[in-house]
Amino acid sequence: MKNYRMLIEYDGTRYYGWQRQPGQNTIQGKLEAVLSLLCGTETEVIGAGRTDGGVHARGMVANAVFETALSPEEIRSYLNRYLPDDIAVLEVREASPRFHARYNAIGKTYCYTCYDGAVKPVFDRKYYTRLEETPDLERMREAAELLRGEHDFRNFCVNPRMKKSTVRKVDRIDIIREGGYLRFVFHGTGFLQNMVRIMVGTLLEVGYGRVSLEQVSRALESKERQKAGPTAPAQGLCLMSVDYD
Repeated sequence: MKNYRMLIEYDGTRYYGWQRQPGQNTIQGKLEAVLSLLCGTETEVIGAGRTDGGVHARGMVANAVFETALSPEEIRSYLNRYLPDDIAVLEVREASPRFHARYNAIGKTYCYTCYDGAVKPVFDRKYYTRLEETPDLERMREAAELLRGEHDFRNFCVNPRMKKSTVRKVDRIDIIREGGYLRFVFHGTGFLQNMVRIMVGTLLEVGYGRVSLEQVSRALESKERQKAGPTAPAQGLCLMSVDYD
């Protein structure tokens, strides 16, 4: 039995997220089904995180322990032959027996893409959120500085019954204008359920002038979910990369 590390990208549009769910179409479920065919026995795939339904990934990392006579390149070819067209395995390589895609991850980068240009880009339509207004970039950058650092992000999590620690460190928030595209890039040690989308929703509300910087500060100090902004739609979010030592 060997431990294999995989680099995966997917279009999450038609999936109920990463995590396997009975009777639902999921990324983990598709990968496990194909790997189980390859191995002849049920095989678990462990992902670095659990992206929500409709969220995409360019750099998801996963690992699986199984036995096969195939080389890593042959495993990759087999997976890509039988996986649907909206999931691709970019790389397969042997990992140490102790490597765990989730527990060994030390950081993640997400990008959230919006568009507020005059003409909608048809061929990118599944990968951005259309804005009806143009937000104030500088105000959002000021608010982003308040969110940077180590905080208790309990109020930026969609799960009100979260029992584990909700303290996370966000060390980078870049807001980049590229023509009609507006990209929010986040890097941190980890993110709670819907945390990135709620941060984007909050920053956009600041950019529209509906939420003040003082309200953002209070949202961080409050334990009430309603103190933060709305949850931005899933389709604009993409997991870009996962960091390991």
